Amino acid sequence: MDTLDSVGLGTMGISDPESITLAIEAGYRHLDTAQVYDNESVVGEGIRWAEIDREDVFVATKVWIDQLGYDSVVQSVTDSLERLGMDSVDLLYVHRPRGEYDPEGTLEGFEELVDRGSVHHIRVSNFEVPQLKEARQHLQAPIFANQVEYHPLFQPTDALADAQANDYTLVAYSPLANGRAGDISEVVDIARTHDTTPEAVCIAWLTAKDNVVVIPKASSKAHLMANRDAAELQLSTNERTRIDDIERETELFPE
Repeated sequence: MDTLDSVGLGTMGISDPESITLAIEAGYRHLDTAQVYDNESVVGEGIRWAEIDREDVFVATKVWIDQLGYDSVVQSVTDSLERLGMDSVDLLYVHRPRGEYDPEGTLEGFEELVDRGSVHHIRVSNFEVPQLKEARQHLQAPIFANQVEYHPLFQPTDALADAQANDYTLVAYSPLANGRAGDISEVVDIARTHDTTPEAVCIAWLTAKDNVVVIPKASSKAHLMANRDAAELQLSTNERTRIDDIERETELFPE
């Protein structure tokens, strides 16, 4: 696989492998976990239960801030692979540019893992534009993606512009505003117009943007299907602009 589906699965808080299996059976092919989620083994087991060919699913994990030194990166990812029960991950993130993060040493460790075949693509998460520019100076290969919080109440348009200008993917986490989609009046009004849910409107609004995919969390079959189907919802230009113009800035997961 060389591209990401418009709707993937965020797995933070998922502790049952059956939820991962259900997602795969529902058509999900992009599964996002992290060392700090403490569920890499759950994700790996759920994939094995689904009996899907390994090359047919994108698996992403993230290195936490206390493991970002060169030696720690290599060892911690080796441990992640053991927990996942895999020889490699498709996507590896710097979870946040904090703690032991050092652009030169950290990214050298990431590229070492690519050279070993343990990682296929390097990604970053929660990077602001100046940090992205700095990271690019230390990488031989282009950044494959940046994962950021993105929803109607928090819109990092500068990160989106950088992704579009440099042709990489912006992965939007918490696209449903951490359960607050139904509290956003503009989104609720648009949902009524389309006889759908505020959550579907949030996903449709984001996936209509160039270079953006979303990774909402879901564990039930109904919610898994609803989130994937939401990408097919067509909002008008005026509706999308109305959400774009929401002035409130509420970062739910600040540093």
